[in-house]
Amino acid sequence: MTTEQKTPKADLFRELGLHSHLCSALLKSGYVTPTPIQHKAIPHVLDGTDLLGCASTGTGKTAAFALPLLQMMMEDDHKHGRDRKPWIRSLVLAPTRELAAQIHDSFEKYAHHTNLRSLVVFGGVGKRPQIQALKRGVDILVATPGRLLDLQQEGYVDLRDVEFYVLDEADRMLDMGFIHDVRRITKLIPKNRQTLLFSATMPGEIQELAKTILYKPIKVAVDPISSTGKPIQQGVYYVEKKEKTDLLIQLLDDETMTSVLVFTRTKHGADKLCKKLVRAGIQAAAIHGNKAQSARERALAGIKSGKLRVLVATDIAARGIDVKELSHVVNYELPNISESYVHRIGRTGRAGKTGVAIAFCDREEHDYLRDIEKLINQPLERLRSPIKRPHSPESTGSRGGRAAAQAGRAAERQERRGRNGGSRTVAQGHSRGGSRGGSRGGSTNNNGVKGRPSRQRPVSRSR
Repeated sequence: MTTEQKTPKADLFRELGLHSHLCSALLKSGYVTPTPIQHKAIPHVLDGTDLLGCASTGTGKTAAFALPLLQMMMEDDHKHGRDRKPWIRSLVLAPTRELAAQIHDSFEKYAHHTNLRSLVVFGGVGKRPQIQALKRGVDILVATPGRLLDLQQEGYVDLRDVEFYVLDEADRMLDMGFIHDVRRITKLIPKNRQTLLFSATMPGEIQELAKTILYKPIKVAVDPISSTGKPIQQGVYYVEKKEKTDLLIQLLDDETMTSVLVFTRTKHGADKLCKKLVRAGIQAAAIHGNKAQSARERALAGIKSGKLRVLVATDIAARGIDVKELSHVVNYELPNISESYVHRIGRTGRAGKTGVAIAFCDREEHDYLRDIEKLINQPLERLRSPIKRPHSPESTGSRGGRAAAQAGRAAERQERRGRNGGSRTVAQGHSRGGSRGGSRGGSTNNNGVKGRPSRQRPVSRSR
């Protein structure tokens, strides 16, 4: 028997310093190998240092902060006893309801063998159940900023004893206008705390926020925003705007597209496209900010269980969507912010599994495509449409000009290279010989932070 066979799989996490109870919960959930962000972050968090983490969605960052926080609270309970009503010791802020719910689910899963209580609060649902749970006492509170401030101002949330403070997806909080709320919440929390900030990108305002709320942080980074990750195969169709729906319906004839997340720019566009897909006999649902929370939860449950095949979503609503083995992401409309493309396609190809990302580009979106390719430092493979010949950039006439024509010629050269190459490509997998849909193929791949005034360490966790 080899040494590897003798070593329990749980030791892969135990080597990071995690308790056996947490390792058991991880194994029960099917997690046997720590991800890079977990390898880098967990030991530092257990040491009690502040952390500035740069990691894209799908890298396992929730476990990277949830596991060590649970362990430190378990150790406190063991040291000081549990003969008291729980109070809020860990506060986690998330930009959307879906992400907050996902984080809370992870805490509950990992804390299965502990006595720690967690609660999630967000808007769009009644306050009464949340207030009742807060009155009973919780150790871990996961919240969206708006609902948290509402409950705090009404006297139901006491943040004076928070010891661990986590900001997840800080860049999305900035995009959604929550930074002022975050600053207000931070002032309500003791300065003598451990703070963890995670963000996929580091725009200037997030860097300034980090300087004001983190104390001598350790910086860890994995899967930078300019990289979309090797497991994701990417391609683009040039298509007229009016033909996008027909193209999507034809691609969905491919049975390998088992669970598909389709992105639109607007809520109205999501609803409109969803209705067309349903009329075509495709099991689909839309998810966006105007949908009731119950409808959003039903849609997520449907795509996870397989009852729904297609989920049409806007960028904000898609935050927190965590569907294992999501087969495809379709950018029905390209985002006008190139970083959003990376966030979108990060929903597939998770945990090392292969995923496929398909983009539709109409005449008005060529600049968006160029910015995306510049950001990820690679061209998307040009795919041949299964419907009538779509427009190419050369067909834009005087509007597109010389740059568009050059882009079109580059696209044709890319197609020829794909056809002449020895490996199977995304274009061949989805459009060879004008076939409808296709299977997945190979991809075309080519600071110091100012602190606050000194504070004592370690944090005293006795009440």
